[in-house]
Amino acid sequence: MNLLFFYSFRNLLARRLTTSLTAAGMALVVFVFASIVMLAEGLQKTLVDTGSYDNVVVIRRSSVSEVQSGVERIQASIVETMPEVAVGANGRRFLAKELVVLITLEKKESDSPANVVIRGISENSLELRPQVRLKEGRLPRPGSLEILAGRSIAGRFKNAGLGDTLFFAMRRWTVVGIFDAGNTGYGSEIWGDVDQFMQAFRRPVYSSVLFKLGKSSDFDTLKKKVESDPRLTIEAKRETVYYKEQSEMMAKFLRILGQYLTLVFSIGAIVGAMITMYAAVANRTGEIGTMRALGFNRSGILVAFLLESLLLGFIGGFSGLFFASFLQFFTVSTTNFQTFSELAFSFKITFEIIYKSLLFSLVMGFIGGILPAFRASRMNIVEALREQ
Repeated sequence: MNLLFFYSFRNLLARRLTTSLTAAGMALVVFVFASIVMLAEGLQKTLVDTGSYDNVVVIRRSSVSEVQSGVERIQASIVETMPEVAVGANGRRFLAKELVVLITLEKKESDSPANVVIRGISENSLELRPQVRLKEGRLPRPGSLEILAGRSIAGRFKNAGLGDTLFFAMRRWTVVGIFDAGNTGYGSEIWGDVDQFMQAFRRPVYSSVLFKLGKSSDFDTLKKKVESDPRLTIEAKRETVYYKEQSEMMAKFLRILGQYLTLVFSIGAIVGAMITMYAAVANRTGEIGTMRALGFNRSGILVAFLLESLLLGFIGGFSGLFFASFLQFFTVSTTNFQTFSELAFSFKITFEIIYKSLLFSLVMGFIGGILPAFRASRMNIVEALREQ
């Protein structure tokens, strides 16, 4: 087997131009496949990392997102008194009543409008989100027309930088701070005092209630209690589950798109590999006859040419993955299908993407090489030697 491997590898080196062109075609297919799957993975990871496992989001029953939800004040107060809500040393409950609405802002580079999430926060909102850190400026004063902008918003939208003024909801709001939310969806939001936002947007109800569990194991009990109480028209979800659901539609769309494009491009790559291998068989007819005369059986010839095609696929797959890995250094923005708001996120490569991409490249190599390999193995020794 080692002899066959080195024989196949030597033949690839001897045909550098055709090897490079064929491998480049496969690399392009793998690059497209990996990049789109990395995009979907990055989107999902950004939203899932936004949530905390011990936090619970309460929204109106059957609402898809906070934007569509409405939690009445009396219902929020009932949730606040539940014993499963964590209580601090000072007796204060780790709970925040929040408002989420959408506004339209203009992007700096393109001047095109995009929806941006406005989140009205309460006193405990920052404590419930330890991944959020104030990067510049200061926190807004309660009861004021001051706001915080996520780092992604400040960098991509007009008048969203520190000290700038944004006009929405018939009021002028001053950006007094920029916060860094890491690789989470909060970085694509603008935060301010919930009571001021409710007045400005004329919203009499909250969008959601966020709180931390005293014990993580209490979630099932709490969920059953909330959803069976006849006074309440709300449902409870772990924050990680809530944000995972937010990403599912977009991630599914990207994966289907990736599979479709990959299928189209892979047909061309497989045909290219097949042509290359058929040409290799035609150019080495005498060599194949010599190998048969020296004692190599049909299966050995088949394996040798199939190995050559698999090596082509592996080289193409590795090259495609290598270039796709650099996409991790780029940040892209798109519209979240669940909330119709702008969301910035990065490409994310995982071990699963790596092995699936390499496996896919080997499958392309196998399909492209199996027929030429069979042709080489079936050659008659005498006829092959005659063409030498």
